[in-house]
Amino acid sequence: MSKSPLTTLKGIGPALAKKLEKLNLYWVDDLLFLLPIRYEDRTQLVKIGALEAGGRCLVSGEVLLAETVFRGRRNLLVRLSDGSGQLTLRFFHFSRAQQAQFQPGVHITCFGEVRRGKSGFEIIHPEYRVLRADQDAATDESLTPIYPATEGVQQGRLRSLTDQALLQLHAAPPPELLPASITEKLGMPSLADAIKYLHRPPPDADVEQMLAGTHPCQQRLAFEELLAHYLSLRNLRALAATEDAVALTDGNEDVSGFVAELPFRLTAAQERVVADILADVAQPHPMMRLIQGDVGSGKTVVAAIACIKAIACGVQAAIMAPTEILAEQHWHSFGDWFRPLGIESAWLSGSQRAVARRESLESIASGRAQLVVGTHALFQEGVDFKKLGLVVIDEQHRFGVHQRMALRDKGVSADGHPHQLVMTATPIPRTLAMAAYADLDTSVIDELPPGRQPVSTVAVPQARRDEVVERVRSACASGQQAYWVCPLIEESEVLGYQAAEASFQMLTEALPELRIGLVHGRMRPLEKERGMQAFKEGLIQLLVATTVIEVGVDVPNASLMIIENAERMGLSQLHQLRGRVGRGAAQSHCVLLYKAPLGRIAKERLAVLRDTNDGFVVAQRDLELRGPGELLGTRQTGLPEYRIADLVRDAELMPQVQIAAENLRKKSAQQAAAIVQRWLGDANRYGKV
Repeated sequence: MSKSPLTTLKGIGPALAKKLEKLNLYWVDDLLFLLPIRYEDRTQLVKIGALEAGGRCLVSGEVLLAETVFRGRRNLLVRLSDGSGQLTLRFFHFSRAQQAQFQPGVHITCFGEVRRGKSGFEIIHPEYRVLRADQDAATDESLTPIYPATEGVQQGRLRSLTDQALLQLHAAPPPELLPASITEKLGMPSLADAIKYLHRPPPDADVEQMLAGTHPCQQRLAFEELLAHYLSLRNLRALAATEDAVALTDGNEDVSGFVAELPFRLTAAQERVVADILADVAQPHPMMRLIQGDVGSGKTVVAAIACIKAIACGVQAAIMAPTEILAEQHWHSFGDWFRPLGIESAWLSGSQRAVARRESLESIASGRAQLVVGTHALFQEGVDFKKLGLVVIDEQHRFGVHQRMALRDKGVSADGHPHQLVMTATPIPRTLAMAAYADLDTSVIDELPPGRQPVSTVAVPQARRDEVVERVRSACASGQQAYWVCPLIEESEVLGYQAAEASFQMLTEALPELRIGLVHGRMRPLEKERGMQAFKEGLIQLLVATTVIEVGVDVPNASLMIIENAERMGLSQLHQLRGRVGRGAAQSHCVLLYKAPLGRIAKERLAVLRDTNDGFVVAQRDLELRGPGELLGTRQTGLPEYRIADLVRDAELMPQVQIAAENLRKKSAQQAAAIVQRWLGDANRYGKV
């Protein structure tokens, strides 16, 4: 499609171009992909006598009277009649020149929302046009599009610009890149026809269908955009298959010896996933595998086995986690497992002191550190590996594709690229996984260790807080431990959250006989570590914490989880937190404290938690209720930004996208590359064919 700069269009100078950048508009074809958010019907005139409050209508009539009145503020009132009734136009902001336009006897056409005023129907600040004496009231031929707004750019200007872009589209239609077999099968129009229809729909268009995003024209655009992103990720996967890597074929005895010494047996699901990994790393091409597993399913030990294999083959293994507390947890877990085996490890994080960091960097560069654990600091400048052969990324969704690739690129050497294993404890619905992780092979640990009992979950209003405190007292008196989780560290009047420090004070006063600890993200790493360690060792009975304990903390004796302001959190995050209990033999419970009254979505969210412990069910509902960006974490997520497509709304397109992509890759690589270029352009950094 056209890659002409917007400034080639009439009326766009540097100042307007700068404002349009806020809508991500840089090229003429960007305008064509800026779809209206709604439509207005200006295709027919409505008689004033037939107006109804709440409707947005086009009316035409003769000015009977125009006067300025002072009712608290200056108003210009214009009385309009078309013979069937009278209507008042009300302006709060107006000039003398504007007022002079409304002379009695002048005919005007106006559009706006009809409201019921003191003296009948009125429209406040309508769009209007003064008609010449020989001019009839004109109606539009198509529905009027309303575009996403930005400061300093009026709707009329956006419509004028899209008119110019549509003329260019008509003069030089874009090539049809989707095979006819696909568009015919799915009943989709051509790309050019779909774009024209969505920008200027006919009067009889199904507006409700367009607002829902399910019109065939919208589906046509969404399909091609999803296809472009999917092809880009598959290209990345294919590229990896052509690259070299160290084939990790030795170390079978080390792996079997490590597994034999574990104090528990691997589940069948863990054994199956380990087999997938060992088969991958034995190849002379880099592994790119995603491990999905519900909270408590045992992903960490699977990652440890992969690291043992790599280290036994003479290469370094690196483990990257999104937060320091999770990285520290891995540092300790892997240290406990690997120290007896004589494996030396190094720690790297952003908050590390200069001396310790320098020692870690030297240890990594010399190869003395066989295992390296840390945060995103691992892929920053100045970090050089001697021979990086395996990269393990935990909580993959917190990192973008580019961050993941940056760490992978750290390991590029004469021997090739490192193998890559990424893990997530957020189960991902199949259609979303297809779209977000098409560059990865996927394994699922779909089995919990034996003896695990489902966590019983209840939702309780904050008015019953005293009962919950008594429940904590009772659980701790019986020898169990409990978590009390709060969203914020300090009091926030704006959000009204019960903050961790306030809860700590309240619980210390209410439960003087208990040993209570506090852990939050602003503590120094050593303080956090001491608090967590004391809880693990049973020195603390009740741990008050922020959501820093969401992942990685394993205390089998903890059987009660209280979560404050549960209505404010996402389902997947609540499920993660709940997964901190239920790890021992005792029946565990999770209490969701909420502030009444609950909205509809909050009620639905809490009901899902009460009804199921299945992470995939939880994730699917979270996806439906909040969308993919929320489910997979934050804006730094690895999810691509879509212009048209919506991964929840358009989920049912993904299986067809997958089929179309594989057919295109086999039969027309050139066409596939053109689709990627059309939608991603230079953003296609890692997915080049």
